[in-house]
Amino acid sequence: MVAVREGWRGLVEPIFEDLGPAQVSGILPRGGTIIGTSRTNPFKLEAVDKVLQNFSDRGLDALVAIGGEDTLGVAARLYAEHQLPVVGVPKTIDNDLSGTDYTFGFDTAVSIATEAIDRLHTTAESHNRVMVVEVMGRHTGWIAVMSGIAGGADVILVPEIPLDFEEVAEAIRKRHAHGKNFSIVVVSEGCELPGLADAEERDQFGHVILSKRGVGDALGREIEQRTGYETRVTVLGHVQRGGSPTARDRLLATRFGLKAADLALGGEFGQMAALQGDDVVAVPLAEATAELKVVPREWYDVARAFFG
Repeated sequence: MVAVREGWRGLVEPIFEDLGPAQVSGILPRGGTIIGTSRTNPFKLEAVDKVLQNFSDRGLDALVAIGGEDTLGVAARLYAEHQLPVVGVPKTIDNDLSGTDYTFGFDTAVSIATEAIDRLHTTAESHNRVMVVEVMGRHTGWIAVMSGIAGGADVILVPEIPLDFEEVAEAIRKRHAHGKNFSIVVVSEGCELPGLADAEERDQFGHVILSKRGVGDALGREIEQRTGYETRVTVLGHVQRGGSPTARDRLLATRFGLKAADLALGGEFGQMAALQGDDVVAVPLAEATAELKVVPREWYDVARAFFG
């Protein structure tokens, strides 16, 4: 088996290395990827011919693409337009891929965010503060909703639901009026805030570099100005992406990997391993990447029931 280093960049450069038992031994409790990653888009670089040539020159029989909407979107195009023998594995902490109930990496991110919210409750309560917690989530608010509910957040803000500063401030005022002198607010980094301009810097997939937007800081300032309550902001950032994965993610990744191997050996290309209920099944890459799986209103209503 051969590993393609650093995602699609490894097929453009090319960067290959052997991936045998010695290389994968002991990786189960490790976070991240031992083969690296990148934000390379061969279609944006007009390097598709290089990808196809390097794949052929290496004598590869199949490619297993591991990633989210961008990585698997490239895989879907390469299969549809050039018949590249590729299968997909859904790996993204955002959990926003259609066709699968869960992606691996998501459960670990939610667990880390939930623990952070739990810890912030102590400081918030003892210092009578509003604590804003910014979590990852570019287009969807799955991490915010799940960790917010699990961590007992008082307000949760996601990209799918338009933000109203005054509604947030009023919810916090009501808590104080009822004798609750602290609040926890969880916000997805991709939330569109009134008056907050996007940073100009973008990656090769056209996405704004979210770390430069400062959603949590902007929201914290608005809350403090509108309520007069001392507010602090915690940006979890890449802490959510590292460390040892949860047992659920380890099991899911293992099952996805076995399914991907079966698809490749069976010549069932253009498919992605997916979780539907308790079963790991195959779904077309084109279907899985056609649209994002957003947080439905009913999920947000579950969270909203506990606001305040």
